Order: sequence, then C-alpha cells, then structure tokens
Amino acid sequence: MRVIFDSNVLIRTLLDEYSFSGQALLKASPLHAEVHISNSTIAEAIEVVMRQKFDRYLSRNARQLFLEVYEANASKEKITRQIKACRDPKDDMYLELAVSGKADCIITNDEDLLTLNPFEDISIVAPKEFLDRY
Repeated sequence: MRVIFDSNVLIRTLLDEYSFSGQALLKASPLHAEVHISNSTIAEAIEVVMRQKFDRYLSRNARQLFLEVYEANASKEKITRQIKACRDPKDDMYLELAVSGKADCIITNDEDLLTLNPFEDISIVAPKEFLDRY
C-alpha cells in the first residue's frame, strides 16, 4: 500500500502520538505501507512542524529528529503531472504526489482535500477512517 500524509497529520502526531493521526502514522510503518513524499510536501512539512508556535510543546531538536526519521523512511517521488483541482491551491501538491506516485491513499484532516474523495481512484481519508478501513 502506498500512502501520503498531509503535514497536518504529522503535526498532530507530534503533539499527541496517541491521536488518530499518530496511530495512522504508526500503522503505515514500513512493515505495512510505503509512505511517499515529494520535494514540495516535505518542504511544507518542515515549514509547518518547525513553526515557532510549537516551541512550547516540543523542542526544535525533537521536531527536527522526527522530520529526519520521517524523510529517511519515505520514498521520494518525482512529480510527473501538474494538477489544479483543490479549492485550496497549495493542497494540489498532495494530489500531484498521489497521482505521480500511484498512491492508494492520502491521509489528511484537511476538508479541502477530504471533499475530493476519491480523486482519480485514490482514497482521501481522515486518520480515523484510515485506521478503520485498513
């Protein structure tokens, strides 16, 4: 199974590893799924996770280590198709990654993406639904 995680799932995982987001990321470990990233999705993850507002919850070093491990365990995909389908254009990068990487599922808490489910036979689900389904 090939999966993609939105950056909002990553930050929720960091803030509460027992959340549905944290459980979904754990379930998609290398033994069960292939996590895919692109240059743009990892850049967004870094920008979001390293925001100063999260300093009071986790050290910058802990967040940096999380990102390094996440990136090291993911497969980086080259984007082969540009897509403009999401009502929030910055979320199109997840659709592009999913299509380019032939993903089975995008896991997100973002309504702008969830309303597109399914997108070209790719499931777009919230973390709880991912856990229930897979």
